[in-house]
Amino acid sequence: MTRPPTAAQRRVIDAADPVTGRLRGTQAQLAALVVRGLAFRHPRPPHDFFLTPAGHRIREAAPEPPGAAEAAPKAAGAGGVFAARVGGEEEPAAGPSRAREVHSAWQGLLELRRMTNPDGAADRPCGWERTHLVRAAALALEAAGHRAAGPDGDGYRVRATPQPDAVGVRGPDDETLRACAATLKGAGWQVGEHTDSRTRDRYLLASPRRV
Repeated sequence: MTRPPTAAQRRVIDAADPVTGRLRGTQAQLAALVVRGLAFRHPRPPHDFFLTPAGHRIREAAPEPPGAAEAAPKAAGAGGVFAARVGGEEEPAAGPSRAREVHSAWQGLLELRRMTNPDGAADRPCGWERTHLVRAAALALEAAGHRAAGPDGDGYRVRATPQPDAVGVRGPDDETLRACAATLKGAGWQVGEHTDSRTRDRYLLASPRRV
């Protein structure tokens, strides 16, 4: 069994950028993570280090410290870890700061595509998005200016589905669904419109395009 990272290595992993996986640490720490298959050095200048999929899994499997669950909503609204709005959660403070966070996260995701897709393509989803379907689809929608549903408001809602490679997107009307479909297609997703057999509501089923 592979030995777990040391405490110092774990701190470097936990401090990685939540979207791109960009790492900061001493050269010795970063090199050790590369040897263990938890990081890679980008071949182009400035040759920064980034988490591999294995490194991301270790980072996301970290047990939360006591009180983290209670503090999470406050952190997300007060400069904590960025999270795209999936719809239905408490709406974060709007304004220029939120717009900058969303823009920065989207640009970071495009860079991650360029770095990790075999052909360097930024027009289709990368491996990180395929393992974070809801967050990735929500980021594409929020970055394009779509409004997520508040606790009692209208807007899009992105949810996991029984299909392991697809998310469901719902909205208050057909116009919203069509706009969301166009955005996701432009972001490299395959999108189809469907009708719920029980409620007869229309919804989107979206999955990352592979080619």
